[in-house]
Amino acid sequence: MYNIIDLVKQKEAKIIQIRRDLHQIPELELSLPKTVDYVCKQLDELKIPYHKLVNGNAIVAIIEGKEKGKCIAIRADMDALPIKENTGLSFASKHEGCMHACGHDGHTAMALGACMVLKELSSEFKGCVKILFQPGEEFPGGALPMIEEGCMENPKVDAVIGLHAGYIYPGLEKGKLGACCGAFFASADKFNITVKGKGAHGAYPHLSVDPIPIACEIVSALQKIISRELPPTSNALISVCQIHSGTSYNIIPDEVFIEGTVRVTDETVRKFTAKRMAEIASGIAESYRAEAKTDYDFKYPVLVNNKEFTEFFIKNTKEILGDDCIEEITIPTMGGEDMAYFLQKAPGTFFLLSNPVVHKEGTIYPNHSDKFDMDESLFYKGTSAMLAAVLKYLDLGGLK
Repeated sequence: MYNIIDLVKQKEAKIIQIRRDLHQIPELELSLPKTVDYVCKQLDELKIPYHKLVNGNAIVAIIEGKEKGKCIAIRADMDALPIKENTGLSFASKHEGCMHACGHDGHTAMALGACMVLKELSSEFKGCVKILFQPGEEFPGGALPMIEEGCMENPKVDAVIGLHAGYIYPGLEKGKLGACCGAFFASADKFNITVKGKGAHGAYPHLSVDPIPIACEIVSALQKIISRELPPTSNALISVCQIHSGTSYNIIPDEVFIEGTVRVTDETVRKFTAKRMAEIASGIAESYRAEAKTDYDFKYPVLVNNKEFTEFFIKNTKEILGDDCIEEITIPTMGGEDMAYFLQKAPGTFFLLSNPVVHKEGTIYPNHSDKFDMDESLFYKGTSAMLAAVLKYLDLGGLK
């Protein structure tokens, strides 16, 4: 019914220009005033109505079709990272110490490209499309406050779709899309353990309750949860990323601070791991007359793609881009994504576009590198895949 690729290709230069404009004004967390102003101006030019959430740092745009029907949402994150850019691009960041190093400028540009096409076709499809322009994906999370402020209601969102571009899944060949039925991104939790002992002079360790060897034993024991308490086929990891203690070479400190992250792809495993970490830390500490306090911060949940919708997405993507354009991924990534919250509220899918720039000698700088860049000539695939699923879903009145 729709020649989607031709429609998107007509907007390709504009999509790329939007990405380059946004790349120069990266902003952090839940404060994106310049980014929001820019996106709103694009929506105003298209005469697409919208409203703001999260203290004016999130945007919900709505494109109505010719008659009532289903409502599907497209999610696009807009925030950047606190990284000093080192790409040498002509459109590099103008904000010192801040960079679009994870592709969110591209996500926003591709979503605005979808807006352009959907606005043109609004007299032909039924139902409506919400575009969720989200702040704070990197930190502290913008999806949940948007949901709490009603972005998935009025009208109620029946399905949701989103994408991540760049070099997120190294096994995915450049130029291809990737989709996964079921758990795709891991939960992304933070923990810290404070081991409290008793300090003393380094010459008199018998007068201390030395927290350092206790902390070392705890760090080692945590890995036994993964290797001996979970099934070998579990996708789970515990990474201790910081240990801090002491002030001098000859003084045994009072306490040790341990911090790290836990990643799993099953909510039952997630709860079990958190419980066992606290039990093991306390048990080891008590056996040496010390104390251990564990604070476990449940952050982004497991991102679970709806199987039926993802199969629908794969089928429609192949119809417009060819059978070899998309790879069905079976092994989840241990990265985290707060798109997970939207997928808890409505069935849908979160897919990948592999479009890193490949430099001389095959060097690829991954997402979060200060030299990260994307191949803009592949943006059309991301926008086209989203539109194929959105338009077919609306025309069918859901999954049929």
